[in-house]
Amino acid sequence: MSRQAVVKTDSTIEEAERDEALRPRRLCEIIGQKAVVERLKIVLNSCRKNKEPLSHILFDGPPGLGKTTFATVLPNELGTSLQMTSGPALTNPRDMMPFLTNLEEGSILFIDEIHRLPRVVEEFLYPAMEDFRIDIVLGEGIHARTISMPLKRFTLVGATTRSGMLSSPMRDRFKMHEHLEFYSVEELAEIIQVNARKWKSEITEEAALELAKRSRGTPRVAINRHWWARQYAISEADGKITLDVARRALAMYEVDDKGLDKQDRRYLEVLLDVFGGGPTGVDALSATLNLPADTLSDEIEPYLLREQFIVRTPRGREATRRAFEHMGRKITSAKASGQKELFD
Repeated sequence: MSRQAVVKTDSTIEEAERDEALRPRRLCEIIGQKAVVERLKIVLNSCRKNKEPLSHILFDGPPGLGKTTFATVLPNELGTSLQMTSGPALTNPRDMMPFLTNLEEGSILFIDEIHRLPRVVEEFLYPAMEDFRIDIVLGEGIHARTISMPLKRFTLVGATTRSGMLSSPMRDRFKMHEHLEFYSVEELAEIIQVNARKWKSEITEEAALELAKRSRGTPRVAINRHWWARQYAISEADGKITLDVARRALAMYEVDDKGLDKQDRRYLEVLLDVFGGGPTGVDALSATLNLPADTLSDEIEPYLLREQFIVRTPRGREATRRAFEHMGRKITSAKASGQKELFD
């Protein structure tokens, strides 16, 4: 293994350990997603009273909103075990066998990025989800026979960032389908303050709000911003994160007052300066930025679209008035008159 690979692995392990330490362990500790939490409380109470397993649940939403957190909280609430895997790791039905055969009564099987399951694995899961059994084919040709193996009753919890990519038969087998929304600034500030207590660090209310405002409505981003501010405060200040320290830390991290990072601003610079604000296709932007097109559409554009810095049209991506103003660019009269609807 190369030195670079070792460093990457160590970094990944450190980040996972940090997230695990901060992750809520009970439903009452979760901040935000109030409607989802209330519905889960009702279902959990019903399961406890009826002494039956939790129904299969699908969580969907953008990355970093807490899908894995909800999956890890549920077994703690029910006092049962949890097994975790991911869609890309399950390439054929044989890969599912260890997870399904080791399940305990009422335990939870969590599949992250479930939309990336191959169709053959999806179909193998259908009888397991509905009838708690799996069909195993032994032999080949005319000598082949099918054995039905019973499973203990379990709960399948799926998480996906693209629920539309799930097949209808698979999606319909989840009795609960919960969509996670972006968090408010106040909710993110509360998460930051709770994490500060867990880290045994000090942060002012104003600093927590400042970090929250620049966190894109996403707890994972807020945790990362807070972690960086904490490192900066320890190195460059007395360890306390004040409003001034938070602003200086974010300035060094190249995160502006709208939550845009260096890559976001580079995208807008190219769209405004090279393509005159658009319209232009994602492939042209990709070639100019030297980034894959799916990186632009999956990682950079969602926040710019949500905050109305750009719009997608049949002709391509176009910058809005807000993008011109934020980047300090002048809107030409031709642009303003030809695309008036984008700037009103």
